[in-house]
Amino acid sequence: MSGFLCHIQNNEFNFMRGLPEATLVFDRYQIIFVGEIYNKAESLKGRTSSLNHTGPRSNEEVIATLYHHFKEKALLHLRGMFAFALYDKSENTLFAGRDPFGIMPLFYKEKEHTLLLATNKSFLIGQEDRHSLSQTAIQHYFSFQYVPEAFSLHPTIKTVAPGHYLKKTSSELMYKQYVNLSFQPVQKSVQSFTQATRQVLEHSVRKHVRNEQSIGAFLSGGIDSTSIVALAKRYNPKIKTFTVGFEREGYSEIEYAEETAHALGVTNIHKVITPKLFSERVSHFIQHCPDLIADPAAIPLSFAAEEAQKHVDIVLTGEGADELFGGYSLYREPYALRLFRYLPASINKILNRLSQSLPTGMKGKDFLWRGTTPLHERYIGNAKIFTEEEKRQFMKQYTEEVSFTDVTKSLFERASKYDDSLKMQYIDLHTWLSGDILATANHVASIYSLQLRFPFLDYDVFRLARQLPTEVKLTKGTTKYVFRKAMEGIVPSPVLFRKKLGFPVPLKHWLRDELYDWAKTTIVDSRVDDIIDRQAVLHLLDTHAIGKHDYSRKVWTILIFLIWHKWQIEKSNEQAFQLV
Repeated sequence: MSGFLCHIQNNEFNFMRGLPEATLVFDRYQIIFVGEIYNKAESLKGRTSSLNHTGPRSNEEVIATLYHHFKEKALLHLRGMFAFALYDKSENTLFAGRDPFGIMPLFYKEKEHTLLLATNKSFLIGQEDRHSLSQTAIQHYFSFQYVPEAFSLHPTIKTVAPGHYLKKTSSELMYKQYVNLSFQPVQKSVQSFTQATRQVLEHSVRKHVRNEQSIGAFLSGGIDSTSIVALAKRYNPKIKTFTVGFEREGYSEIEYAEETAHALGVTNIHKVITPKLFSERVSHFIQHCPDLIADPAAIPLSFAAEEAQKHVDIVLTGEGADELFGGYSLYREPYALRLFRYLPASINKILNRLSQSLPTGMKGKDFLWRGTTPLHERYIGNAKIFTEEEKRQFMKQYTEEVSFTDVTKSLFERASKYDDSLKMQYIDLHTWLSGDILATANHVASIYSLQLRFPFLDYDVFRLARQLPTEVKLTKGTTKYVFRKAMEGIVPSPVLFRKKLGFPVPLKHWLRDELYDWAKTTIVDSRVDDIIDRQAVLHLLDTHAIGKHDYSRKVWTILIFLIWHKWQIEKSNEQAFQLV
């Protein structure tokens, strides 16, 4: 899954790197493609006769055929994960698109009279890009733990957003959205939603499994991955499952996964990750990553992928369930904060000022602040690492002109009619999902030459999930209520309402003990004095180490930046110097 690189220059389309070659269809279209189309037969039914073609045999032929009939609207007929570039020789036009959820990445770069497209960002990064990092993107990274897709660390390289396409003609470059992922809740009975959810998930898993023989699945102790495995086993009884965990109590799902695998009658292969293995893997992971991603779950995911690679070529995974069905506990926050809605505005203002004056870490401080601060002024997605004030303390080039709300403002405007829980889902669907979750998954898949498939991120599943009102997803005691009801009788009973863990990493403990020296050495040895105040970072690490506050995620986010800078900037500069 290394991807492709192609360009159009002087009215000529050239394949440059990645896949073996571009496919020629109907002697008119050249196309290169990564991903998988799951509705080939349905999308092409009755649409090949005019082309004197016996029938499509590949993903490339499907896209070319649909484009021949529908032009840009061809994308509306596709169900799957994809990124592609199609060149129409007759009209001298380049057309490129990305799937609605952003499962497959797609980047582009305009250089002189050339347009370059790639599914691997590394293919587009030149030495000049390494010397012109975007400080705006770096500042956003320290808020989100990843760089939001609307921005770029390398200013000359842009991302084709999920559900968008590019069209390049001899006279212009068009960039447009072809699908809008929005929620439209309707009122139906819980029973009706439950039945529909079960049916659409069964259909999606069947499409994703198909007749594949070499197939596995990541398995935790939670309902998302367990549901995928339980449904997939119906179509491939020999499916293998893969799990990772840690020795520290409360940070491993291996025991739960083994019990679940036994109950489902499938093989489970697992690995225990030690602090030493973890720290060694971080460097390897970042060395091959062109972008910044500080999600700690990326490292255990890479170990799971490494184990899977030894046994299968395709792995099913449960990403997307939380964003579609309301799975994050954060989405229940409005219930906890509802009492503030009944207080006079004047009282809320007083409480807000009080919350800001209380010492960091004091019990109740965060609760008061969240309850008295409008959602659009504080919520940026599933992870918020540093506040603006905190970034000022260690960022040498911090600017007041950049704010996290630059990323979320337009999204909140589009979601203005939703309740607060649904607004949070909407923000995550359009930021966290593709910017963190899927970007991490794609990077891992690329390193270990796996194809990951995401049954929850199927457009038919989304069309059902978008109709669910908040009250059937979030209850007083649980999240994803309708989804859990739909899986009754399919997954083992203990899994149905088990608390979500999701690749937890014991960073809180390790950065105080086993990984403290490693972290300190990383900070001291880094060469980022033009960007980061290392003394401020060392103070943050030591404050965490003595147990005064839990700064593990903050320290980790900075550590990832330092390691990324070492491999992507410092080492690259050394290599360039040696070549001169």
